[in-house]
Amino acid sequence: MAHVSHDENFAKLIGAANVLTSETDMAPYLTEWRDLYQGATPMVLLPGSTDEVSAVLKYAYEQDIKIVPQGGNTGLVGGQIPLETGEEIVVSLKRMNKVRSVDADGFTITVDSGVVLETLQNEADAVDRLFPLSLGAQGSCQIGGNISTNAGGTAVLAYGNTRDLVLGLEVVLPNGDIWNGLRSLRKDNTGYDLKQLFIGGEGTLGIITGASLKLFPKPKKLEAAFIGLESPQDALKLFSMAKAQAGPILTGFEIMPRVGIEFCTTHLNGARDPLESPHPWYVLMELSSGTEAFPVRDLLESILGEAFEAEVVTDAAFTQSLQQVQDFWHIRHGMSEVQKEEGGSIKHDVSVPVASIPDFLNRAIAAVQEFVPGCRPVPFGHFGDGNIHFNVSQPVGADKADYLAKWDAMNEIVHGIVHEFNGSISAEHGIGRLKRELLTEVKSELELDLMKRIKTAFDPKGLLNPGRVL
Repeated sequence: MAHVSHDENFAKLIGAANVLTSETDMAPYLTEWRDLYQGATPMVLLPGSTDEVSAVLKYAYEQDIKIVPQGGNTGLVGGQIPLETGEEIVVSLKRMNKVRSVDADGFTITVDSGVVLETLQNEADAVDRLFPLSLGAQGSCQIGGNISTNAGGTAVLAYGNTRDLVLGLEVVLPNGDIWNGLRSLRKDNTGYDLKQLFIGGEGTLGIITGASLKLFPKPKKLEAAFIGLESPQDALKLFSMAKAQAGPILTGFEIMPRVGIEFCTTHLNGARDPLESPHPWYVLMELSSGTEAFPVRDLLESILGEAFEAEVVTDAAFTQSLQQVQDFWHIRHGMSEVQKEEGGSIKHDVSVPVASIPDFLNRAIAAVQEFVPGCRPVPFGHFGDGNIHFNVSQPVGADKADYLAKWDAMNEIVHGIVHEFNGSISAEHGIGRLKRELLTEVKSELELDLMKRIKTAFDPKGLLNPGRVL
């Protein structure tokens, strides 16, 4: 068990200024933006280098102190928040924010794990390259946390999850040992691919301190359209048309309901309704090309022309500038945060086969509306890879606490439907604390046993992010 008396020893390792013990200083590290978890800790540690992380973990291992790693504290399943018992020490990676090297010719970048995602994107842009991971929290989330949760985002359709973007990792193990796997090789077939265990491991097997990542050619032409449709079934038809014609240059295909647009235009700074008249559903479709010569706009207009003829879409607004492309994405990226302004929201981060999305949405929407009459489903997200954020806002005027008390019951309804479609209860947010008990419903005894054996092999004392995932 950790005691405040350890602070002097930690101060010797990382400096007294980097050992936070006052309630005011620690407060930002002890709660997450959904307000589901309020943790307690004797101290927050801010190591500034891999060697300092190693020294901290070595001392903690010797003293049997439990450690909770934390990146930008944007996680949505509580994995980064210490328990209310106050027995766990938070180790924040925010000071580890250096860009170690950029290899534009080799299309790689190597960074500390505390580098903010938007900073990483900008570093790539400065050398005419693209780091494609993109999500609503990119102004504050850190790449180490993105890797630890295998973040998805809006570019998965074209570039894959975070897992697909990682070439190598540097990791401090629970006992303080440093594994240097910072290789930037595209091919390395020399036994077990150890980095894959830490990607999506949610800080339970080691603390990621550095990463070598893939860069891509920066798109030279980018076109997008905000499209009004009658139903998710029409969205599926449009996706099929777009994928068939555009192939790999289809880099975005996001679905949103009318109520989500209304939330954004009401609460999101700078957002306005993209179309003149309301529609039940919307799609934000983006095409991009690495060459100026490719007629991206012509292709986008051709796809939508065919869709209009087939009565698949009812209206569309084309972007006239890069700023308008960003304005369209501003609406999509803001759809999570605006729901807080409408009261309680019960969240589901699920995935189903793309072809099953319309049937899933129809069934799930009807089921939650029957369960809580007047509730407002706000399902939105990454149609192209089957990942839907099936969020449900409380009825207007309802008591927030009473509504949120229905969280588990509503989860059971939605996840039951997901299971019928052979989907996943956690598409990109991870397991953390929020979904730990649900793993037994979706994993076999053998899978759980193998996961526990891996955890024991790396962390035999169970000190690193204990009680998360497993």
